[in-house]
Amino acid sequence: MESFKFDRQLVVDGALILFGSFLLATGYSLFLAPAHISPGGVYGLALVIRELLKQIFHMEVGLGTIALFFNVPLFLLAMHGLGKVAAVKTIVTFILVALFSDLIDTWFAGKPLVEDAILCSFYGGAILGVSVWMIFRAQSTCAGTDTLARVLSRTFNTKVSTLIMFIDSIVVLLGLWVFEDWRVPLYSWIAIFIYSKVVEALQPQNPHKSVFIISDKTEELRDALIGRMGVRGTFLHGRGMYTRAEREILFIIIERKNIQPLKKIVLELDPRAFITTADVSNDTMPILL
Repeated sequence: MESFKFDRQLVVDGALILFGSFLLATGYSLFLAPAHISPGGVYGLALVIRELLKQIFHMEVGLGTIALFFNVPLFLLAMHGLGKVAAVKTIVTFILVALFSDLIDTWFAGKPLVEDAILCSFYGGAILGVSVWMIFRAQSTCAGTDTLARVLSRTFNTKVSTLIMFIDSIVVLLGLWVFEDWRVPLYSWIAIFIYSKVVEALQPQNPHKSVFIISDKTEELRDALIGRMGVRGTFLHGRGMYTRAEREILFIIIERKNIQPLKKIVLELDPRAFITTADVSNDTMPILL
């Protein structure tokens, strides 16, 4: 019975990844890219680079091919923080998105479904939001610039969300420079706004969970979780109700999609560790101690 449930979930996740990847590619290839809208991320950067290659070297390179060139090293950066299943799902996801992007671009010859750039930004942003939500529901990721932001956050001790906004803003401004059109940043930020609102609407529950870990190996766990996942947390002091023994409790707030990789790391280091999770009602970045 357990294996049946696991297989069924795997099929559901596979379907979500397949349709999510197709929708993501559709949003970029039929709406955003033809209108020169670069809403940050790897595909926004790929769009800028494709235009540069066209202007300087007169080369026609597929959007997905360029994005894949960036996603592979970004995946390698994040690989140590993913479990085996999540790593395989991520590889399948960014390969499918790249393949679908180039196929759709070839089939439609780079022409948009609608001519109005504002409509392209609205439709493209909405489709991106739905597709990313589907991919996250399958416990997968698209690699992308959020991976780079997580790596940089460990180096510069800065919030991941701040770095993602900074990187995406650079990509948007690169689009302005390459396309020499002041409408590009406006349309790009409209797409980013619509995308974020769609994800927020589809996932009304809080995207984070609080995790309490009781273990005799809290220092080893601290080093592993910071080094392998880049998470931050706080040590709390507790005392057993029955034994009255003094214990350290590790308190962490983490994204839902990272719960399983976190549990895997903890139980590898301490199979006897006690882990409990709960929804959080007010997300703030844990104080760095």
